[in-house]
Amino acid sequence: MTINLKQGERLDDLQIKGYRIIQSPGRFCFGMDAVLLSSFAKVKTGERALDLGTGTGILPILLEAKNKGDFYTGLEIQEESADMARRSVQYNHLEDKVRIVTGDIREAAALFGAASFHVITVNPPYMIGDHGLKNENEAKYIARHEVLCTLEDVLRESGKLLGNKGRFYMVHRPFRLAEILSGMSRHRIEPKRMRLVHPYIDKEPNMVLLEGVKGAHPRMTVEPPLVVYNKDGTYTEELLELYGLESRKEAGR
Repeated sequence: MTINLKQGERLDDLQIKGYRIIQSPGRFCFGMDAVLLSSFAKVKTGERALDLGTGTGILPILLEAKNKGDFYTGLEIQEESADMARRSVQYNHLEDKVRIVTGDIREAAALFGAASFHVITVNPPYMIGDHGLKNENEAKYIARHEVLCTLEDVLRESGKLLGNKGRFYMVHRPFRLAEILSGMSRHRIEPKRMRLVHPYIDKEPNMVLLEGVKGAHPRMTVEPPLVVYNKDGTYTEELLELYGLESRKEAGR
């Protein structure tokens, strides 16, 4: 399928099922956190999933490629990003499986209705207000900082949107872990599974993957850490597998 890219846009290969995604480096491109979350999250047969703050639609598209869920929705407040996401859905012929909605996370439950999803995923802004370096690009700044929504907004709306025993998946920064876990419990999303992501085996983690279940009993499993790089700076075998790239073992056969 041919597609007319707008100025500054590019079409990137997602390394799975032949899917591609439209991105604009001048706005915001998805990172490793989105890829890791797409593998950590699970959407089962017959389930409906919602991605909050979907950006250019990377998570709904990857989740559709990796799971057997019934339908995937992405909610995005920035119309320029939502437009790229819709065109990517069309390019990949996913109109019957994925839809992109322009709207505000803070009003998500009113927009979709209570208990309307089995699964929610979110790769939210990590930084509080002006914490960290401010990027002069507004789109990037909104994606990285809690300008248009806060962690509390995400957890509150997710608690409303999930049906009983519905699952919540999020990637975030470990420095906010105490706040995240207490907020999840406050909104009846019981933390059930956690995995820390380390850049190197001897470095502290810089990402955390979390699964919560609406209305579940307290008990959380901490999975073995995920290490991104070997000592020589190359990707670890697991990371290559998650990206759908050829491992060194396979290359040597």
